Amino acid sequence: MSQSSLVHVDVAIVGGGMSGAVLALSLAALRGPTGAPLQILLLEASAPELNAHPGFDARAIALSAGTCEALERHGLWSRFAPHCAPITDIHVSDRGHPGQARLSAAEYGLPALGQVIELSAAGIELQRGIAACPHIRMCCPAQLSAIEPLEEGVVLTLASGERYQSRLLVAADGGNSFVRQHFKLAVTRHDYEQSAIIATVRTAQDPAGRAFERFTEGGPLALLPMQDGLSSLVWSVARAEADALMALDDAAFLTHLQQAFGWRLGRFERSGQRHLYPLVLTAADYPLAQRTALVGNAAHLLHPIAGQGFNLGMRDLDLLTQAVAQALAAGEEIGSFGVLSRYWRRRQEDQAHTIWLTSSLAQLFSNDHAPLVAGRNLALSLMGRLPCLKAPLAAQTLGFVSQTATR
Repeated sequence: MSQSSLVHVDVAIVGGGMSGAVLALSLAALRGPTGAPLQILLLEASAPELNAHPGFDARAIALSAGTCEALERHGLWSRFAPHCAPITDIHVSDRGHPGQARLSAAEYGLPALGQVIELSAAGIELQRGIAACPHIRMCCPAQLSAIEPLEEGVVLTLASGERYQSRLLVAADGGNSFVRQHFKLAVTRHDYEQSAIIATVRTAQDPAGRAFERFTEGGPLALLPMQDGLSSLVWSVARAEADALMALDDAAFLTHLQQAFGWRLGRFERSGQRHLYPLVLTAADYPLAQRTALVGNAAHLLHPIAGQGFNLGMRDLDLLTQAVAQALAAGEEIGSFGVLSRYWRRRQEDQAHTIWLTSSLAQLFSNDHAPLVAGRNLALSLMGRLPCLKAPLAAQTLGFVSQTATR
């Protein structure tokens, strides 16, 4: 292709990490009025070395039951299932205080509350699916240098000189989204003054499906069950303490971790490589522009408390795919204002509620003010005893959030 030629596609997705890859494969299953598949362009800036890819690093994520159901609808769950470990029980507690609550899959008649998958394994499966799909054109590494919105489409120019025109542009390019910055979309930001230490750990006891959310003085500490008896650690700590913890050798680090978490899984025996991420809320106030929608972390980068990040993003991907399918069936232009605004009306309440919930929990459970400590422990104790009070937490954890359309 010459550098000056213009290639036309139906959908261009910027960002080939978890959200962008899932969306590309979901849209690839759709057909237009003539039965022809959508032509999809997927742009990813990072070279395809999955172990080093910033979207497929050492982290593991919890997929809620609702997310697993959505992946099944889009024909993707069979790719993930062999690499997943089920969450059958969740234990929530506050370090040094009696309040606690438990959720179990059996309470809700489910085989699992969710599933845990390493992002590296998910990335490999998604890349295999993309490579096997003839109507997804993946450019990687590809650096987007210019965006020109037109009435009939959005023209994208790459640093290589290649140019594409798309009927719909989707930004899935993370918390520092180039697309969001290009359109100067307003964002709400809040620095939690915390960083997340992420690692794979082994404990004396096999977690056997048990997940833990432990609130400590510096922030929440989560352990997610993985395959082979391992657990994924996400430990939010005050930023001033993070570097010191990262500098410890493994034995000293595990001693500090043991003190913070306790002995519910016995002794911490081993830690894998540790990674550190600053925790800053970034949420687009209005994640739409001319023929453009923001999804996933480009639209909302959350605190990891309660594991809502990708699950909220999956609901974006699910409903955007539905919106495109409905537009195709009705003969509408897939990138039109009407189609995208209907999508946003369906997403707005869920996004606002989830952002509020995670921010509120992060601040409430990182505060040692006595009345707040007493109040949150009373709430946890009551939730542990009264199922009706536990229902909102369960609904958010399971991810079966109402998606009723506002038309």
